[in-house]
Amino acid sequence: MLKDEVRTRSYMNSIVQNKHIFKDKVVLDVGCGTAILSMFAAKAGAKQVIGVDMSTIIFKAREIVAANGLSDKVTLIQGKMEEIVLPVEKVDIIISEWMGYFLLYESMLDTVLYARDKYLAKDGLIFPDKATIFFAGIEDGDYKEEKIGFWDNVYGFDYTPLKETALSEPLVDTVDIKTVVTDPTPVLTLDLYTCTTADLAFNTPFTLSVKRDDFIHAFVSWFDIDFTACHKPIRFSTGPHTKYTHWKQTVFYLKDVLTVQNGEEVQCNVKVKPNEKNRRDLDIDIAYNFKTDDEIRSAQGECDYRMC
Repeated sequence: MLKDEVRTRSYMNSIVQNKHIFKDKVVLDVGCGTAILSMFAAKAGAKQVIGVDMSTIIFKAREIVAANGLSDKVTLIQGKMEEIVLPVEKVDIIISEWMGYFLLYESMLDTVLYARDKYLAKDGLIFPDKATIFFAGIEDGDYKEEKIGFWDNVYGFDYTPLKETALSEPLVDTVDIKTVVTDPTPVLTLDLYTCTTADLAFNTPFTLSVKRDDFIHAFVSWFDIDFTACHKPIRFSTGPHTKYTHWKQTVFYLKDVLTVQNGEEVQCNVKVKPNEKNRRDLDIDIAYNFKTDDEIRSAQGECDYRMC
C-alpha cells in the first residue's frame, strides 16, 4: 500500500499541504499500520499524534517513528480501537485509511465511526470524509469465458456445478477503460460526519446508460475518496479511468450476456449487507432489467455474490 502512489500521495497532500489545519492539533490515526499518516500529521505541525493498530506491525512502526525523530510527537498504541483507552479525552482530527475492496469489504469504517463518536471533538475534522461507490457495465467476453466457461469441460469432465460458485465470487482486478460500455453511476455516498454503521447495508436502484453498441458481460464497481476539509479539496478515484491503485476494481459477472445499443438503459438494483456470520464479509445481490422493443434482446435476472 505504501507503493500505491495514488493512495499515499493523496493522503500526504491532504495533510502536509494543509498545515494551517493540523498546526497544534491532537490527531488520531485509526489503523495506523506503519504510521506513515501519523508522521505526515506530525510533519504538518500536529501537537500530538496517537496511532492505534491491533496488528504487531505497530512494534516496527515504533522503530520507524523513532528512526525519523518523531517519538516525542507520535504515540503508537497496540489494540482494538473499541477496547483501548486513549491518553486524551478528545481529538481534533481523525485520519484513517479504512477502505477495503469494493470500499466496504474488510473495511475498518465501523471502527472509524466508533472513534468519531467517542473521541472526536465538536467541530472536529475527518480525513477523508466522503466516499462514493460507482457502477458501470463492461464488455468482458474473453475473460468471462476463461473464468466461467472453463468449468464446462475440465479435462473432459463436466464441472458445471462449480459455475454457480465461480459466478458468485466477485473478481478484484484491473479493468481496461476501453471495455466500459455504459456511463458510470453512483450508488452510495457516505458522509463520514453523519453516516452510521446502519448505512453500511444499503438497497439502491440505479440506471446504466449505454454509450455504444456492444455486449455487457459484467458490472464493474469502484469508489472515489474525497478530502473536503482541505483548503483545496483533494479527491482520488480507484476507477478504470485513472491510475492504478491496489484496490483495483470489482467485477460482477452476469449469467446472461446483454446485447445493448447506444442510448438504451439497463435498470438495476444493488443490495449490500454485511454477512451475518462475519461482518467484514459482504453479501451482494444485483438485479437487472433490460427491456427493448426487440424482445429477443430483452433480459432480466438476479445474481447473488459473496465477498469473503
